[in-house]
Amino acid sequence: MKIVVIGGGAAGFFAAIQAASANKNAEVVLLEKTSKLLQKVRVSGGGRCNVTNACSDMKQLSASYPRGEKQLKSAFSRFTTTDTVNWFQDRKVKLKTEADGRMFPISDDSQTVIDCLEKEAKKLKIDIRLESEVKKIIPSYTGGFELALANGDRISCNKLIVASGGSPKSENMQWLKELGHEIIEPVPSLFTFNIPNEALNELTGISVNPTKVKIADTKFEFNGPVLITHWGLSGPAVLKLSSFAARYLAEKEYNFSVQLNWLNDKKDEACRNELMNVKAANPHKQVNNHFPFKLPARLLSHLFAKSGIDETSRWADVSKIDIQQLVQNLIYDTYEVKGKTTFKEEFVTCGGISLNDIEFKNMQSKRCKNLFFAGEILDIDGITGGFNFQAAWTTGFIAGNAAAAI
Repeated sequence: MKIVVIGGGAAGFFAAIQAASANKNAEVVLLEKTSKLLQKVRVSGGGRCNVTNACSDMKQLSASYPRGEKQLKSAFSRFTTTDTVNWFQDRKVKLKTEADGRMFPISDDSQTVIDCLEKEAKKLKIDIRLESEVKKIIPSYTGGFELALANGDRISCNKLIVASGGSPKSENMQWLKELGHEIIEPVPSLFTFNIPNEALNELTGISVNPTKVKIADTKFEFNGPVLITHWGLSGPAVLKLSSFAARYLAEKEYNFSVQLNWLNDKKDEACRNELMNVKAANPHKQVNNHFPFKLPARLLSHLFAKSGIDETSRWADVSKIDIQQLVQNLIYDTYEVKGKTTFKEEFVTCGGISLNDIEFKNMQSKRCKNLFFAGEILDIDGITGGFNFQAAWTTGFIAGNAAAAI
């Protein structure tokens, strides 16, 4: 048996390793169109590689995927986060858990993960071919495939696993469409918000946790840490929001209003009452020295200025109208977003092969027998925190084992 895997990223590598492990007699070939392997693994987590997440609760784990939640519930029963940890630890790569649940190699170096995967592939005698771009997939009458490569070569195989990523510019979407698959247009999924020409951007480096972030006039909202940057807003709450609202924001061409409740879940009436009580109890005290809510000093100064309040004035001099404006900026602080910025170098998309075209028990195409999929080529994406890699390991594990079956 000959199994070809297209794509030298996390999902493709793991699928090739599983296929070669499951069938010692199979010839496994991995094709990568560029000159480098495992590029996302290399840059993930700032070069440390966020391998997976410590979340072991199946419901909570699958809920971390804006697209693919339902299908991944069954997939995770086959290979979950604990299996990932054990797989790497069995190969001398020990992982550590950080406070937010992200898991990294104890070396804090993505090269450790890359070396592990490449060593395993070498041990299993996987034939890795770089600069081997597939231009067309031609199903054969025998049930296998012939692959036409950009360099003119032709490769025949019995089973094919496609794990070539989710780039919207990728040509593979077209040849998979020609094989009868529905393609959900890929759009960016994990990004920060650009807020140009705003005084807020002068507060670079300030983080507020927790903050509620909401896309105005929608139900999209998240609570968590928010980081102010020189270009706008970032942090886990913003990244999660961008993930769940990815397709809506693409339709808006990334021009929308974002609302921040700097007091998290506090309601405007409760906020107003507390401010009025402080005013009544401390009429001669300076506003910024007797403020009931704990926020970074620079952010408070910004909110006072935005509300038209001199922060050095006395509470007695702050009118009810001033307080109402301050409540508005504490609970519904609104900014106009004009564009996005990719989160570091980790480009994640939603979209790809429609999940209706996939049999998740084996990751095989419902449209084309002996064709399997893994990773971000599918319309699956997770929030930040190691979830996208976990989907890659899980779908790669299932696809590799299924393709290796005789």
